[in-house]
Amino acid sequence: MRRRRDVRHFRTDPVAPGLVEEAVGLAVLAPSVGYSQPWRWVRIEDPARRAAVIASHEEANARARVAAHAARGEEYGALKLSGLREAPVHLAVFCDTASGTGGGLGRQTMPQTLEYSVVMAVYGFQLAARSLGLGVGWVSILDPVVVTRVLDVPASWELIAYLAVGYPAFESDVPELAQRGWERRNAAAARIEVR
Repeated sequence: MRRRRDVRHFRTDPVAPGLVEEAVGLAVLAPSVGYSQPWRWVRIEDPARRAAVIASHEEANARARVAAHAARGEEYGALKLSGLREAPVHLAVFCDTASGTGGGLGRQTMPQTLEYSVVMAVYGFQLAARSLGLGVGWVSILDPVVVTRVLDVPASWELIAYLAVGYPAFESDVPELAQRGWERRNAAAARIEVR
C-alpha cells in the first residue's frame, strides 16, 4: 500500500497484453452496496477521443491555476498533474446509476454509497496495478461532462475516475506532492476520535 502512488511520469512503452484486464478482474472483487457492482470500465484507444480528454484536462488545469491556485501559481505551474500524454492506457471508470443490480439494497438512506462502491473498485485497481508493476494516475482536473460526452456512454453513467495507466518512469514511496513541498502528511488524518 505504501508503494501505491499517484503516478504522473510514465514510460511510453505499451503495457503487456492482459495486464490491465487482470487488474480490473481483481478490482471488481471490491465490496459494493447491495452487491450492486455498479462499476463500468471504458478503455480509450481512439486518438481523437484521447486528444479531447487531454484538451479538457489542459483547459481545466489552466482555469485552476488562475482561479483556485493564483496565490501559488508558479508553484502550481511546476507540478505535473496528469501524465495523459505519456500513459499508454487511458481508462475511464463510471458508476451505472440506473443499474437495478442489488435491488437498491442499502441505498435508501445513503444513495451515495453506489458511487462509493465504484471508488472502492478504483482503489482496488490501483493496488492490483501496482502489484503487477503498473502505475496509475487518477486525473481529476478535467470536465466530467465533456469526458462523458466524448466517450459516448449511456446517460445514466456518471464519471467517477479517469485513469492514466502504464509503467512508471521511476519508483517512489513518497507522494510527489510531498516531494515538491506542495503538501505534507497530515498527522490528524490518522487520528481516531473517541466520542
